[in-house]
Amino acid sequence: MPAERLRIGIVGLVHGHVGGFLNEFRTRDDIAIVGVYDANASLHGKYADRYTIDPALFYTDLERMLVDTKPEAVTVFTTTFDHLAVVELCAKYGIDVMMEKPLAVNMAHAEAMARAAAAGGIEVLVNYETTWYRSNNAIKERVDAGEIGRIRKVVIHDGHRGPQEMGVDPEFLDWLVDPVQNGGGALTDFGCYGANLLTWLMNGEAPKSVFATLQQFKTDNPVYAGVDDEANILVEYDGTVGVIQASWNWPLPVNRKDMEVYGETGQMLTPHAGQALLQKDGKTTEEMALTELAPARRDPLSLLAAVVRGTLTLEPHDLSSLENNLMVTRILDAARESARTGRRVMVGGN
Repeated sequence: MPAERLRIGIVGLVHGHVGGFLNEFRTRDDIAIVGVYDANASLHGKYADRYTIDPALFYTDLERMLVDTKPEAVTVFTTTFDHLAVVELCAKYGIDVMMEKPLAVNMAHAEAMARAAAAGGIEVLVNYETTWYRSNNAIKERVDAGEIGRIRKVVIHDGHRGPQEMGVDPEFLDWLVDPVQNGGGALTDFGCYGANLLTWLMNGEAPKSVFATLQQFKTDNPVYAGVDDEANILVEYDGTVGVIQASWNWPLPVNRKDMEVYGETGQMLTPHAGQALLQKDGKTTEEMALTELAPARRDPLSLLAAVVRGTLTLEPHDLSSLENNLMVTRILDAARESARTGRRVMVGGN
């Protein structure tokens, strides 16, 4: 007998990644959308038409949606600032949460979410596109197996030419360039990817310090006036350094989500999601075999279903875990403070 479909509520329609999820639902027989919330009723028709969703599923009151439809979990596509309010309300009703990256606009919000999750006994997961890259997972497996010895340096590039230039929907652009609703610009939009991967590779270890510079290259475009569009973050550990390059300025045709990992005896590179390269002698480059991810780890909805149904328990440093993403927020908070003061910010300790 097939398992009952996981009942999912969609919370928010203003994050551009919601489209990928709504398309994915069309192909799933293990997930059911039971309600869709956004306070802006004018967005309901747009998304109902675009993704063929029953208009009767839409709500402008989140608590009413949770009470009426009783989802087992929600997927969140609000502004980053609104993540806290969503987690606190879902915790009240014992409903698990998966949100789009990053977790929070600052550490105060992140810690409040952790407290609410603990009090409500709920899971809080964070979804990143790069979690599902077989190339990244191949590197992690080989690093953990000691293939290149101890990690000495990790360089992570993430970004594109800018959200306006990419043509994101206006409801997404409005808050991406708002320093309150987004917590920053490229720093939060793309710096979180690097901090997330770095924390995973370092098995949750807290860095000693963070030094960062934030810049505005697009000074002639008033859309970006309130936020950084270029962020470079140096994350120092005992014996290891991480370099995170987050940008809304990568020139065409480059959109980047790639990584370089340098160890004591070799280096590994991920030119893209489907390729990982290993070089150990300085001359020969091996194209690493990429294995399929386990069924529960192939995509965000499968992971969410497995966690909610109790068939998968995440490790604390797992890419989607709350613990990993609390560390991500600590790193980004330290980066903001470093950029503000021009000084290295000590982090230290778990």
